[in-house]
Amino acid sequence: MSDSSSELTSYAVDEQGIALLRLERPDARNAMSTQMLAELLERLAVARDDDAVRVLVLSSGDHMGFSAGADVRETLDDEGRVRRMQLFAEVYDEVVAFPKPTIAVCHGDVVGGGAEVAVGCDMRVAGANLRMRFPGAALGVPVGPARLVTLCGLAAAKYLLLSSRTIGADEALRIGLVNRVAPAAGAEQAALELAAGIATHPPEAVARLKQMLHQWDDVVGRSKVEGVGQVEWARTGPGLPQPD
Repeated sequence: MSDSSSELTSYAVDEQGIALLRLERPDARNAMSTQMLAELLERLAVARDDDAVRVLVLSSGDHMGFSAGADVRETLDDEGRVRRMQLFAEVYDEVVAFPKPTIAVCHGDVVGGGAEVAVGCDMRVAGANLRMRFPGAALGVPVGPARLVTLCGLAAAKYLLLSSRTIGADEALRIGLVNRVAPAAGAEQAALELAAGIATHPPEAVARLKQMLHQWDDVVGRSKVEGVGQVEWARTGPGLPQPD
């Protein structure tokens, strides 16, 4: 197994070609700062270009939470706020357009930007402790429809986005937001087992099928358009809450 780590993320590839990319900031509920987003983009590029990687699993080192979303405690000037939103848009686009199968481990808090990354993946394994929320309406951020509608349909997307309410694992499974539920501490292992099964298939066939699905659905194009809008909102709107 090859692996590398930094202050905010870790990355490893096993002998089956399963890449495990973890968020490693448990003291901040894996809130995504500018630095973490930049690291995620670097990790995604490495996994995308590595022919040995057959499946990418996105998780966190703490089963109590995948990510609480944007780091609202990060002090940023106007330019920094726009740059961070641009990085969010790029991360979403890279996850959606990733050419190999992707699986998100949705344990604990999966909120805001964390939820957007999760729904940008091809599959999701929930921990029984899942608390998922899309707070865009409450915060005024125009983000969410591009990836969520294609995943669980218009009616469920409206319900989740317009209410900004938190849902648990059972409800997420019922509306098709996650594919399976496992005990919180075992969600990552369940995702790795799912990845192992996929990794046995011919990678060219799997990549072609994913490409066909995306071409017919155009989620990649919709994600890009939405990203432009959320960056413009950060540039001209009130922006996300700032630390006191």
